[in-house]
Amino acid sequence: MNDLHHKIEETFAALKPRLKEKPEVGIILGTGLGGLAREIKADYAVPYQEIPHFVHSTVESHAGQLHFGTLGGKRVMAMQGRFHYYEGYTMQEITYPVRVMKALGCRAMLVSNACGCVNPLYKPGDLMIMDDHVNLLGDNPLIGPNDDRLGPRFPDMSEPYSRRLIALAEQVALEIGVWVQKGTYVAVPGPNLETRAEYRMIRAIGGDVVGMSTVPEVIVANHCGLEAFGISIVTDEGFADCLKPASIEHILKTAAEAEPKMTKIMSGLIERL
Repeated sequence: MNDLHHKIEETFAALKPRLKEKPEVGIILGTGLGGLAREIKADYAVPYQEIPHFVHSTVESHAGQLHFGTLGGKRVMAMQGRFHYYEGYTMQEITYPVRVMKALGCRAMLVSNACGCVNPLYKPGDLMIMDDHVNLLGDNPLIGPNDDRLGPRFPDMSEPYSRRLIALAEQVALEIGVWVQKGTYVAVPGPNLETRAEYRMIRAIGGDVVGMSTVPEVIVANHCGLEAFGISIVTDEGFADCLKPASIEHILKTAAEAEPKMTKIMSGLIERL
């Protein structure tokens, strides 16, 4: 963990001279959801390969750039593309950008993702505000020695997603006339989609949607003291008794169609922070 602290200092030293002002909000944009970056009044964008200790995004639709600028009247830094466990990265590598957000001055982290639904009341194109999660990744970014400078050994997870931010986002959605669900996100390793039996299990343990990301970043956000907010776009159905094949092309198309609604909610939420 001392090595991690040293790496964060090196990344901070590389990015700090470029900042006009320190960012207040960190944003992570998931599969097919990079369009929010276009709404940012940008100062500049940095490819991940130019940032010390950042790994590279290898997934289709993840541009792999870190944007700095203004959105909703707030200074933001936004990851246009995230890292996933199934890409072969460690949990520490996946969550490293969250550590950098905290070091640069962010007070909150907003994260988005695409997901499949197991709740029969949900349908593709729906937005779901995350109010809880289940970690089925089989790993945790906090395993190993703890550095108290970065966060406590045993962080509390009774409120992994900020109730304050959830309430603000629900108010934004109401004002702009966008229907949102609210539920539990279950994270699995991937990269394959789930079997019928796995979808049944996910629903049985209380899941509403399932995806392959987000939970590691939220764990680290809670560890280092960032308020966390998560929103999912439902792109496909995981109903075991009538399961149909899903394709990445269909997932990306559905995400793109629903993204403008998500962008309005995220922008409105940031404005109210």
